[in-house]
Amino acid sequence: MKMTLTPQESEDFFYNSLCNGLGYIESGYELELTFDEDEYKQAQSKLESPCYEDVLMQILRDGKALTLVDIGCEGEYTSVIVMSDVHERVQDTPIRHLMDAINENDDAVTADVILQQVFFKETIFG
Repeated sequence: MKMTLTPQESEDFFYNSLCNGLGYIESGYELELTFDEDEYKQAQSKLESPCYEDVLMQILRDGKALTLVDIGCEGEYTSVIVMSDVHERVQDTPIRHLMDAINENDDAVTADVILQQVFFKETIFG
């Protein structure tokens, strides 16, 4: 089954996944999310009282990139994404996990799978 999501739905599910799974994906798989510090400050200045994930989304909305650096496998899985990747790839999340997100029955596993889908186009870890 193929699910089609609007760009806003994709952004919402990705944002929730950043909130619920980024810490796990970084610590559990020896990955580190990086970005240009100046772009972060610029994105942050556009928002009122933003949390970390709000700024990450603004970086993407500004047409900039986020990089997930692979520390544990010497860079083999390092990946760079832009907003169009979020729009295209969230809907390719395995249906079981995507339906959990849609039905607001998501958890850290759902977030993990969505983040991996966006960054790697598949579930590599876990």
